Amino acid sequence: MITADFWYKRQDVFSDRKTAMSQRLDALIDSQHLRPLLPVIYIAWADGTLANEEGQRIRELAGTIGPLGSDDARVLDEWLSPQAAPSATECSVLRRRIREQVRHRQPSLAAMSAAMNGADSTQVTDAVGRYAKERNISGMGVSSEIFQDAGQPVGQSFNEQPSRFNPARVQAVLEGDYAHEWQQVRDILEHDVFAYAYDETSEAARARVLRWLQHLAEHRDMAASALPESVGGQGNMAGFIHVFMALAMFDLSLVVKFGVQFGLFGGSIIFLGNDEHHKTYLPDIASLDLLGGFAMTESGHGSNVQELETTATYDPATQEFVLNTPTMSARKEWIGNAARDGHAATVFAQLNTGGESYGVHAFVVPIRTDDGQAAPGVRIEDCGPKMGLVGVDNGRLYFDQVRIPRKNLLDRYAVVQPDGTYESPIASDNKRFFTMLGTLVGGRISVASACVTAAKKALTIATRYGALRRQFGGDDGKELRVLDYRTHQMRLFPKIAHTYALHFAIEDLIEQFRNRTEADSRHIETLAAGLKSMASWEAIDACQQARECCGGLGFLSENQIATVRRDIDVFATFEGDNTVLMQLLAKNKLASYAKGFEQNLVATIAKELAGKARTELLEGNPVIQRKTDEDHLRDADFHLEVLKLRAHNMLVSAARRIRKRITDGMEPFIAFTDIQDHLMAYAKADMEHHIAVCFAKRVAALEAGPTRDALETMRQLAAVDTIYADSAWYLDQGYFQPTKRKALRRLRIKLLDEIRPDALGYVEAFAIPDGCLSAPIAFEDYIGREPLKHAADDGVA
Repeated sequence: MITADFWYKRQDVFSDRKTAMSQRLDALIDSQHLRPLLPVIYIAWADGTLANEEGQRIRELAGTIGPLGSDDARVLDEWLSPQAAPSATECSVLRRRIREQVRHRQPSLAAMSAAMNGADSTQVTDAVGRYAKERNISGMGVSSEIFQDAGQPVGQSFNEQPSRFNPARVQAVLEGDYAHEWQQVRDILEHDVFAYAYDETSEAARARVLRWLQHLAEHRDMAASALPESVGGQGNMAGFIHVFMALAMFDLSLVVKFGVQFGLFGGSIIFLGNDEHHKTYLPDIASLDLLGGFAMTESGHGSNVQELETTATYDPATQEFVLNTPTMSARKEWIGNAARDGHAATVFAQLNTGGESYGVHAFVVPIRTDDGQAAPGVRIEDCGPKMGLVGVDNGRLYFDQVRIPRKNLLDRYAVVQPDGTYESPIASDNKRFFTMLGTLVGGRISVASACVTAAKKALTIATRYGALRRQFGGDDGKELRVLDYRTHQMRLFPKIAHTYALHFAIEDLIEQFRNRTEADSRHIETLAAGLKSMASWEAIDACQQARECCGGLGFLSENQIATVRRDIDVFATFEGDNTVLMQLLAKNKLASYAKGFEQNLVATIAKELAGKARTELLEGNPVIQRKTDEDHLRDADFHLEVLKLRAHNMLVSAARRIRKRITDGMEPFIAFTDIQDHLMAYAKADMEHHIAVCFAKRVAALEAGPTRDALETMRQLAAVDTIYADSAWYLDQGYFQPTKRKALRRLRIKLLDEIRPDALGYVEAFAIPDGCLSAPIAFEDYIGREPLKHAADDGVA
């Protein structure tokens, strides 16, 4: 049993210990001779242990400063005894007394020891300086340990030197001929209606995004820019894509809602419908009097559109098509605008007439009545809570013998006459199918462009925060900006470089799309598939790195990165699953010489592989294998040569692998499936080469000067980072020597150093307005800011 007497005796013990501790501290602190050594003693005990050898070295240091009296020697021995480690309280008091004497951070242990005397002392500085050098004690460590919680305010100022280039001029290069569209979006987004909200219900988020879309629709020249001139539009699909791209500066739910309404629903009618369809639907689509969706994907068939199960059977007696969902796997899935707002949809279904099936065609189908109820025979479900894009009303659609007029067939490429006769200028079902889908490639380009802007936003916030946030000490006695740490630069700067590279690759694709002809439609479709995949994967990774580089604050919704990271995830699988798209790219490249539009291209490729497999591999230059001088490693010709070599030789290798399997008796389709990993690696290599070519061409077209120099540095980092990431392949194939790989690694680090002074300038050139950035951590005054408004604050229901 614990008695009161026990507690009294225990209190006496604690009191005695406290007295002894106080006396030991006072003896050390009051010693004028030992006072300069207080920082040394504190740092020596910082890890909680002190070796005999280290204690002896401090005694020698004390003797170097001056002879010790017997009392001082006794006190020092007490503090340097490994068996008498100071308590937490003693350490805390000792640290506080050092702070009181030194008053502010010092750049080194020697300077701190000298400051303990109240004046600089050469004898102390020299002696302690030699000791610190010998023990490898840095000023950074001393400042961090002694002043880590001193209550000093953290500086929240960029306080950076101006960039060595004008960010506005880099912005002008980025936006090019479409600066008007970009500025138009910025101006519109300044309206008060465009305000972020957090902690919203799904219904409130959808209502808010619809209100944003309605405001955009009021600016008819922007919303209707892609419409044909015959219905009051500008026929400017490239300008429309840039508007879509620019809107990603703000909110991706709005981007998707905008894209579904104008790009997919409106675009399908523009490209697949006739003039009468244009006049009937497009004005109402532009004004939002008719909200619609794009019903292609089914639960059982997403990427394999040609095998969709929904049917549209023509009834000549009534001159109507009858749409039906024959199985649960035929339900239309993930249809934007379906769950809440849409009144119609472009529905893709197998067209049957006269007892024959003519493949997948598109139909305009009402899905709601004027009072907002589901149309007769139409069943609508909400897809439910999602990982991201909370403001988009994704729904499922089922059709139970839904009748629509014959004229609702979008018949640019095929007509069904009143008697049910089917007519098309394209005889082949496969070619007709691919022609119809090829007209919708603008949607895939738009998705890729939005991914690049989303990455720009996340990287801008993270870079600005990195220039503000300080962590741990520096030799100047101040905590370092986290952007000055090598690991932080390695996470952010290559992502910025790849974002620049993808921007120029997509700009090139938009121009090809704007000037397309029927002859190059397959090439553009292939590029769009590859760049959409590369851009979405890169954006996801860039947003994740940006989130991590902002620590816990990057996880807060109000700081935007978490929201962008959440919303961008689905971009890897909509408008085509990236893995499937990269397989498509590889197949198209293998069959680039094939005629026609085969269903899966396998039959044609199999016929031609024997010749393709004999294509000579490109040989590596033996001089280049060993060449490591910096000018060579920075040179665009070198970058493009080795990237081309990798892509070409992987293509030839794929052809040989498939040929061998077919020769050994494997079915062609199975042979393709068996080397999917190799095809994916080839497709990625091909895109890396293409992206590097686009960046190099754009930089080469600029006049000499700071703007070109700035973009050239970014181009070099993007290329070197790509080549270094694949350096194992170059080593395995004998195209590089190990010394070259090491030289590339050193140059990559050097490029980070070159970019660091201009880091803020590079992200400023993205020209994302403060209202779109919004994130408090991206601004100098983020400490002490008022919390951002939540959804409930402005009456949104």
